[in-house]
Amino acid sequence: MPAAFAISPAIDLIDVPRRIVLTGLPAGAEVTIAAETPRDGHVWRAEAVFAAGVDGSVDLGRDAPLRGDYAGVAAMGLIWAQTGSGELFPADLSRPLETTLTARIGGETIASGRFSQVLMADGVTRHPLAEDGLVGTLFLPAGEGPHPAIMILNGSGGGINEPRAALWASCGVAALALGYFGAPGLPKYISNTPLEYFARGLDWLRARVRPQNDFVAVAGQSRGGELALLLGATFPDKVSAVLGYVPSAFVHGGQAAADPALGRDGPGWTLDGKPLVHQWQDNATASWKPYDEATETRRNADAMLTALGDPAAMARARIPVERIAGPVLLLSGGDDGAWPSDFYSLIVQSSLLAAGHPHEVLWRNWPAAGHSILFPYTPATRIAHRHPVSGIATTMGGTPAANAEANAGAWETALAFVRRHGGQAG
Repeated sequence: MPAAFAISPAIDLIDVPRRIVLTGLPAGAEVTIAAETPRDGHVWRAEAVFAAGVDGSVDLGRDAPLRGDYAGVAAMGLIWAQTGSGELFPADLSRPLETTLTARIGGETIASGRFSQVLMADGVTRHPLAEDGLVGTLFLPAGEGPHPAIMILNGSGGGINEPRAALWASCGVAALALGYFGAPGLPKYISNTPLEYFARGLDWLRARVRPQNDFVAVAGQSRGGELALLLGATFPDKVSAVLGYVPSAFVHGGQAAADPALGRDGPGWTLDGKPLVHQWQDNATASWKPYDEATETRRNADAMLTALGDPAAMARARIPVERIAGPVLLLSGGDDGAWPSDFYSLIVQSSLLAAGHPHEVLWRNWPAAGHSILFPYTPATRIAHRHPVSGIATTMGGTPAANAEANAGAWETALAFVRRHGGQAG
């Protein structure tokens, strides 16, 4: 029997893991399996060498590679270990990501297979938003609904997170990816972003979608996680639930996304036309020195930790999360290179529990993961990068394996959380 791949499922949403089995091999034979995925014009690739079992098969969910781009048993290791350049997702999200698997023995290709990761399910519709000063993209699930709704907020890289909103809609949740800087029609920098802009966005989303049980959650990544907690605390009547990916418990200044004219210590957020107090203001111990003078890998978290030495300044900048009027989900990495999201999440959880928060407070932490807890079953190899606004090279922390575990676990947790509180059947 010739060698052949069995891939199940061959076509499904990107958040669905695949079973990949290669059969028809000589027992004990060493076989190299490679995975190639074109991503927005660039091919991302990973490979590993396996030994066939006594039954003549290699099962990626059972067998660890002998050597290669990842170690240990990982059914989707040939996806999260991929390296390449450019964006992870195509500009047209209706196009699935197509991965080709090849198996080679002694340099000869003996089998090939293919599977598709769908970002935008059949029936999901995309609606650009550019009205009342709001800029973003709304993704609506298939079917008439009503559906729970969620607002998706990016972090200090700015832009509009359409892939994440498309996946939420594919799972039955109306999702608005709202931009607030770094996209056409929006400011270039995060500095002095008014919180009222997001209140307007929440009102628009609620009126447009008329969500199931009037449920509108806010989910954000990094600075967006800080922002999600801020919005829940500032507009508790508008926010049904908060999902903070690697969030902060404190208000921060402009930092890497700041307008150079105002500087990284200038304000990030405003309310009623006034800058919010942030943790670097009048802080006796806060210093950029550990970051600025790093001779090897720069970790923004090293500077953030210095601010914790002034409890009074940190208290002034703490987000009053006890004002949030709904459930809160916190997702963090223990090796976060951007800021200590695990410690920040602990502070948020402790503040809520101490206040007798009447709703669910769920915190999940991946001790070896970094700041880039992003998207399930995608490459997790970008540990260090140049910040898209400041251009400064920095590390986000973690390892590809740990970040991949967090990517999958965070999405599974977030989806279950929204379904549980939004009244949606799983």
